[in-house]
Amino acid sequence: MKIIKTALLLALVTLGIVACTSNKKDQTEATTKQRIVCVAKQLTELIYALGAGDQLVGVDLSSTYPPAAQKLTKVGYHRLLNSEGIIALKPTVVYHDGNVAPEAVMEQLKKVGVPMKVFPDAHTIPEVKALFDSLAAQFGAQKQADSLKTKLDADLAKAANDVKQYKTTPNVAIIHFGRVINNYLVIGKAGTASYMLGLAGGKNVMDTLKGMKPLSPEIISKAQPDIILVTDFGYDRLGNAEKLATLPGIALTPAGKNKKIYRIEEHDLIYLGPRTGENVQMLMKLIHQ
Repeated sequence: MKIIKTALLLALVTLGIVACTSNKKDQTEATTKQRIVCVAKQLTELIYALGAGDQLVGVDLSSTYPPAAQKLTKVGYHRLLNSEGIIALKPTVVYHDGNVAPEAVMEQLKKVGVPMKVFPDAHTIPEVKALFDSLAAQFGAQKQADSLKTKLDADLAKAANDVKQYKTTPNVAIIHFGRVINNYLVIGKAGTASYMLGLAGGKNVMDTLKGMKPLSPEIISKAQPDIILVTDFGYDRLGNAEKLATLPGIALTPAGKNKKIYRIEEHDLIYLGPRTGENVQMLMKLIHQ
């Protein structure tokens, strides 16, 4: 009987050691520093927000926030990636959201053994919170993710309360300038930008359009927006609101005539993230001034 008890005790001790070793291994895997190339702007901002920015060695051209990301090596636009540039960084993994190209580059990366990790694109608040958690699991940063979710809820609640003070709903057009195809695009009702505009108490006057459509004078002049928001790359390319106001179509709108054309950072409007509540409040002040 004594021998049996001793055997059972040894077995329990062994199981405890194994469990402890397993837990330590899991924690080590979650916190071990990686060499990450991230080619999705939404993921890049979240990695920094979770305190893991030091594990990034390269990003795509659209990853412009936070400012620290702009100092990293660029591997091309996420739809026009450069395999040689990525391989040269010796990444342990490439993070992306599925919106990557060309396919030949992705195949080449797979052939040379570069691991890929795909995270779903988050288009709603519940989805972006789930993305916080998914990324946090990679870095052992759940506490940081929980703090981000709490702050996001508080910021959105404040925005929902603040927007009540405005009695009018300005008609807004959002113009985005594509870095790759080099043309102006009008952002329609579908997507994050229109969602955030609604939270800020504005209306996307291009609500008959879906997605992004090439800008035409007829589209803009017919819509008659009170306010025009232009993403940073295109705004900076032309230089100022006065020059934008002279573009065909825009000159015939209330926004053009009153010079109510404002610059907005693409990363503040095109995707949801930890600063979405803050960005809604910023957008609110911009369109109601």
